[in-house]
Amino acid sequence: MVQINMGEREITVKVVYYGPALSGKTTNLQQLHRLIDPDARGKMVTLDTTDDRTLYFDFLPIEFGTANGFSVKIKLFTVPGQVMHKSTRKVVLAGADAVAFIADSQRSCASANAYSWRDMEANLKANGIDFQQIPKVIQFNKRDLPDVKPLSEIREAWSDVSAFPAIAMRGEGVLETFRELLRRLYRTLDERHRFGDKFGVSQQEFLKGVLANFG
Repeated sequence: MVQINMGEREITVKVVYYGPALSGKTTNLQQLHRLIDPDARGKMVTLDTTDDRTLYFDFLPIEFGTANGFSVKIKLFTVPGQVMHKSTRKVVLAGADAVAFIADSQRSCASANAYSWRDMEANLKANGIDFQQIPKVIQFNKRDLPDVKPLSEIREAWSDVSAFPAIAMRGEGVLETFRELLRRLYRTLDERHRFGDKFGVSQQEFLKGVLANFG
């Protein structure tokens, strides 16, 4: 969960991109990394394998300073989507403060999306994280492919979570998904830790501070 180091005046939050294999989790992080000012981003770590884009995780720290001297560091991770890597997904989810679920819009991937969503819920609970309370959004990626579910059908089925259409390979919908997740993350931090009062950072300043690094 959120780490607050008063001595170092540093706040660290962890965001995890979750979803079935090859849904576009790594692509989302690659696009975010491409958009960030090189001076404000850390090194992108990507491990490709023969059967999935990500074997362990991608790690992308984004850092900015607050008006009262605190630095806020956001660490972004992805999990491996293959069924066989369930234990790794559980480890990566440990301490998560927010989750972006990347789904594949193709009708043929509906069961894989549903399995991965249930898997995420089980792994969050196993890590002692309240599935209902953790900030989360859903991105329905690959909207350019044939036989995708209409957005009206998607939003009706996933009405309790914000859903965003995307074509991550083109960068479409990537920043919109991330921005909404940050919004939800801030609200939760403020409710639980009086973030605004303690650190002098409003929701607007938090979003501006993070997104200022994006070109």
